[in-house]
Amino acid sequence: MTVAVTTLELSRWQFATTIIFHFIFVPITIGMGLFVASLQTAWYFTRSDRYLRLTHFFGQIFLVNIALGVVTGIVQEFQFGMNWATYSRLVGDVFGAPLAIEGLLAFFLESVFIGLWVFGADRLSPRLHLLTIWAVAVGSVLSAYVILAANSWMQHPVGYRINPVSHRAEMTSLWAIMTNGILLEGFAHVISAAIVTAGVLVLAIAAYHLIRRREVELFTHAARLSLVFLLVGGASTIAWGHFQGQLLVREQPMKMAAAEALFTTEKPASVSLFAITPWSNPSKNDFNITVPHLLSFLNDWNWNSKAVGMNELQSEYAAEYGAGNYKPNVPVTYWSFRIMTGVGFLFLGWAALGLLLVRRRRLESTRLYLLGSIPLVLLPFVANTTGWLLTEMGRQPWIVNEVFKTSDAFSHSVSVAWVAFTLGGFILVYSVLALVETGLVLHIVRGGPAPVSKEDREEGGKLLRMGY
Repeated sequence: MTVAVTTLELSRWQFATTIIFHFIFVPITIGMGLFVASLQTAWYFTRSDRYLRLTHFFGQIFLVNIALGVVTGIVQEFQFGMNWATYSRLVGDVFGAPLAIEGLLAFFLESVFIGLWVFGADRLSPRLHLLTIWAVAVGSVLSAYVILAANSWMQHPVGYRINPVSHRAEMTSLWAIMTNGILLEGFAHVISAAIVTAGVLVLAIAAYHLIRRREVELFTHAARLSLVFLLVGGASTIAWGHFQGQLLVREQPMKMAAAEALFTTEKPASVSLFAITPWSNPSKNDFNITVPHLLSFLNDWNWNSKAVGMNELQSEYAAEYGAGNYKPNVPVTYWSFRIMTGVGFLFLGWAALGLLLVRRRRLESTRLYLLGSIPLVLLPFVANTTGWLLTEMGRQPWIVNEVFKTSDAFSHSVSVAWVAFTLGGFILVYSVLALVETGLVLHIVRGGPAPVSKEDREEGGKLLRMGY
């Protein structure tokens, strides 16, 4: 059997591959940046050896991650001008502004101060050195904000007009773009998820050492801190995810209808617990288990409100935008939403259980909990990836929601062969980078924290200098 692929399909696969791999590093960078900055702040005020050692130890992991995150992120910028040149011509005057802000402000803030933090510990005063790691942490958060501003504009375009002559989008209000409602709630959700990612990573590393009875006092303390991060981040992620969902019901009703496999309009509307939906252009579920009224309540706190189904929305969009299929891939959208949500609640429960063990002074001795914490380190990446699948797949067939279609945005001058070649190259290179990242992190984890010398105890400078 011969399978024909198009430049559009391969370009979408290539962008998905590179951005999913890049986003492995993003939440670690944001979350670990905040965690390491918090550790160093605790050392600055207490001068405790354990905070000094934990700052150096987790700081090394943070540095490995941020280096590879920068390398993989640069690729995204090039793809807009190569595989998606038509998109860049149509909306570059709007979409390019947040990207420019990220490159000129946030990226340089991170890169300058990461150098000062790495090499300046024994040259700067402890106060100035502490400010450098907070500048890095703030820079990574700011970077996430402006990148999300660009993505949020694609989800809910505001602050622009279409030039009637060139048919290109032109910015009319940067303020509207930078205060987009989807951006504000999505940003809070992403930062919360990054805090969860850091909490799970630190907990897994601490559990590894506690199982082997290495540095028990030190890693018990690290585990306690990670559980606080995990609990706060988990609760915040769920809360902001809910508020974001309520906003998307109004701004992107087709996406949220697909996330619930809701084909027909219901009043009141039921939440789907388990649905089986045909893969290709479905109009109904083959099987569905539901909870009456619950979707109405989640959408707007009203037990009897109406939820518009995909079939009705499809008819509206076809009448307004012309013939075509305006439904996203329902199984991908539906299950991405459930996997993301399920992992979020799992983390919240795991953190609560861990803090209960802390309260009973049994955390470091409960082997089953420690063993379970190690494989959990994979789940934040599953949740982050499925969250972005929901965000991007649920918007299809639009690249800019209800303005430009994805099928109109790719580079027509690029051949299938070239996209296939570069896609294979990216997969190969990124696989190697993944192995390098994993190997370096495992090497640091197995090595454990460095000891504290008398000089370190008095000044903190030598141990905190990451560049030796």
